[in-house]
Amino acid sequence: MKIHKTNAARLLDQSKINYSLIPYEVDESDLSAVHVAEVLDEPIEQIFKTLVLQGDKSGYFVCIIPGAEELDLKIAAKVSDNKSCHMIPMKDLLGITGYIRGACSPIGMKKKFPTYIHDTCNNFDFIYISAGQRGLQVKIAPADLVKIAGAKVQYLLSE
Repeated sequence: MKIHKTNAARLLDQSKINYSLIPYEVDESDLSAVHVAEVLDEPIEQIFKTLVLQGDKSGYFVCIIPGAEELDLKIAAKVSDNKSCHMIPMKDLLGITGYIRGACSPIGMKKKFPTYIHDTCNNFDFIYISAGQRGLQVKIAPADLVKIAGAKVQYLLSE
C-alpha cells in the first residue's frame, strides 16, 4: 500500500522531526479514536484526537486529548483565557482548518491556532495523532508534537 505524504508529514519533514506514518483501515461508520486504537492494536490512551473550539474572547483554538476522553469545556475555556467556549460546528471544520472530520491534524491547519495538549501525553515515548487524512496516523514523540504545534501542555479533562 503506497502512503501519500500529507501536508502534516511534509511539515514534519521540513522541521526535521522524527515520526512514522501509520496507515489503518477506515470504517466510515466509525471514525472514533477508539476504533483507531482497536485497528492499530495500541492503547487508547496513546491515540489522541484533535478538537477545534471557539472561545468568546480568543476565537478559535485547538485541544488535543486522549481518544476515549471528553474535553471539559470549562477547563478548556480557562486555559485558553476565555470565559466560555464551544466546539465548532462540524460543517465549519474544513473551512477553518483545511481538514475533515476523522482527519483533523494539529499540524498544518490553514492557520496557526493556540493549541493545548492534555498532560498525559508525557506519560508515553510516543503518541498517535491524525496525519491529516482518514486512514493515516502520525506516530510521534509528545515533545516533538508540542514543538511543531506550538502547543502548551495542560490538564484538559474533568476530574
